Parts: sequence; C-alpha cells; structure tokens
Amino acid sequence: MAKIVFMGTPEFAVQTLEGLIAQHEVIGVVTQPDRPAGRKQQIQMSPIKQVALKAGIPVLQPEKIRRPEAVAELKQWQPDVYVVAAFGQILPQSVLDIPPYGSINVHASLLPRWRGAAPIQAAIRAGDAESGVTIMKMDAGLDTGPMLSRRALPLAADETGASLHDRLAALGAELLLETLPCYLNGELSPVPQPEDGVTFAPQIKKEEGILDWGQEALMLERLIRAFTPWPGTSTTWQEQPLKIISASISDGQAEPGQIVRMRDGIGVGTGKDVLRLGVVQLAGRKAMPIDEFIKGQPDFIGAQLGLE
Repeated sequence: MAKIVFMGTPEFAVQTLEGLIAQHEVIGVVTQPDRPAGRKQQIQMSPIKQVALKAGIPVLQPEKIRRPEAVAELKQWQPDVYVVAAFGQILPQSVLDIPPYGSINVHASLLPRWRGAAPIQAAIRAGDAESGVTIMKMDAGLDTGPMLSRRALPLAADETGASLHDRLAALGAELLLETLPCYLNGELSPVPQPEDGVTFAPQIKKEEGILDWGQEALMLERLIRAFTPWPGTSTTWQEQPLKIISASISDGQAEPGQIVRMRDGIGVGTGKDVLRLGVVQLAGRKAMPIDEFIKGQPDFIGAQLGLE
C-alpha cells in the first residue's frame, strides 16, 4: 500500500483526508500553522490538523514549506505520493521531487478555467453554468499541471459560495478516492491541460465585497451570492456599514444606490435594473429580512446607500 502524505488546511479538504484515512495509509499531514481566528482572535488549529490529531497522524506545520528544515522532515517521512487539497502554499520543486509518484491535487474547478486561490467564488461571480473538480498532477506552476480526471456539476440559480463549497468538497473527495488507485496502479496517464480557456481566480480581498451601485443588478446579485459567507458584501447607510446578505434582480429603474419601495418589496437602484433586498444586517445587530428591518427603520425608504 502506498504511503501518503496529505497536505491541506481548511474545511474543504476534510472529507478528502477522512476518505484517505479510511481507505489508505496516511503517514503524515502537512497543514498551515495555527492562526488567530474569530472575534476574540484566539489561536485555532486548522480543520485538517484536528482530523489528523484525532487519527493519531503526525502533523507538520511549516510557516513556509520551501524552508530547508521542512523539506528535510518531508524526506524523512519517505512518502510515495502527496495528496494536496487547498493547502494554501505553492509547493516548490524541491518538495515536489520527493515522492516517486509525485503530487496529486484536488482543485475546485474544471481546469484550465479558474486556476488560483478562489475558483468557487469566481465561477459564481462570472455566471458560469457549471463548475466541478479536477484531479491533477502538480508541477511548480499555479494549477498548471496535467490532469488525471475531471467531473462537472451544474450551478443552481441560487448557488452561493457556501453551497458550492460544500458540494465541491464532497465531489472532490469522491473523485480523488476513485482516481488515486487507478493512477498508482498505472491505469491512468496525466493529460496536459488545454491551452485555450485559461482563466485566473486570485485570492479575494475583503474590500472586493463593497458594493458599487453603478454596476448592473445582475453583477451585484452574483457577487452577493459568490461572497456568501466570506468576505460578505456591504454598503454604507447613515455612515455605518450595512451588510447585504441576500438579494435578487427586479425590473425597474432608480438612481444608483437609492432605496425605493416596489410592488414586490424594497429595492436599490443600480446601473441597470433594481436589486431587490432580501436579508440585511447593520453593524452590531442581527441579520433580518428587509420587511422586518424596515419596521424599525422607516427612514430607510428614499435613502441613498454608499455615501461615506
């Protein structure tokens, strides 16, 4: 049985690691260092570290995996293959060269579309009809390695970053567990990615979630869904942050950023059409449906959003 070292960090990678532990020999886990998280900024272990410790698997947490001491420890483990899922660091050639079967990556897109750190959000934001998972053999580039398998799934009209994350996490684990034995047995050969259709999904910055009411409602509605739950989308009202948690598109016209009452609800003017508000949240308050919010904030109607 092949000796596997798993590399991953967030919740997305958990099902893949759990499946590997159940069916294969995982001799070590590499994950990001413990980080402060939450409102109290308490130091927390990654979801992957928690799974590894529970299973009694040794854990390595290098600040930078390219450092000589990290490379030396990986060599001591003598793995046959790496399995990587949302690790969070690019593997240098010195690391990729260690296992004889190379490094197999679970990537949350249909490569070569959406190479990079945020393929889930990018697919929703772009209005893609489908997304999926690619199992690829890694090289030193950014998601440029040859592919072993791909599997697609359709995006729902109300797909959010959260729902697609969960669906792709399950699909990725399933496809990896099907693909890995075939690859190790020599039944699968990596296929180079097509040169056409390459797109990139860079790491998301929190400020990208600030809504620009000059954009059309279609783009804003996609952004709101893509950035659920993180980093979220927001605007300002009366010089305080207002999160827009859900919304939909409605025919109509109003000045960009202006709140209007419509036959079917409360909307905001945009560069094209009106964005009908669903759930909103003021800073320090609980999230609530717009109808409930209006009862406590009657002066919201006619207000202008996005004014600093």
